[in-house]
Amino acid sequence: MTYTLSTTIALPWAEALDRTRDALAAEGFGILTENNVRSTFEAKLGAEAAAAVGDYVILGACNPVLASRALAAEPEIGALLPCNVVVRRKKDAETTTVEAIDPQTMVQLSGAPAVKEVADDAGVRLRKALEGLSEAAE
Repeated sequence: MTYTLSTTIALPWAEALDRTRDALAAEGFGILTENNVRSTFEAKLGAEAAAAVGDYVILGACNPVLASRALAAEPEIGALLPCNVVVRRKKDAETTTVEAIDPQTMVQLSGAPAVKEVADDAGVRLRKALEGLSEAAE
């Protein structure tokens, strides 16, 4: 099983990041956290480590309605929330990759039918967001 949903888009880095935020918002996801891995690497490990990872941001996306349903079904599922969405681009690359955790990963770890329902819904929404990014880049 792959554990991410992914698309690669031919957009400049900043535009790809902005459009990812917008695409997630259109599907009901807010951004709870934003981790700039490149900046963190530069501060903690130096410029060489930052250059090696390239532009790399992890967005902690959350759809409150879905999160509420998942937590009601299985409180421990919170350890897997929010849904991480990675926007990454290597130095000198012409494309940007956007990857989201596949919500079916939660289903593999939980036997609760309600968690499967939430994961199915989240998966549809995340796929739609990624498809929208691909269409916007064309």
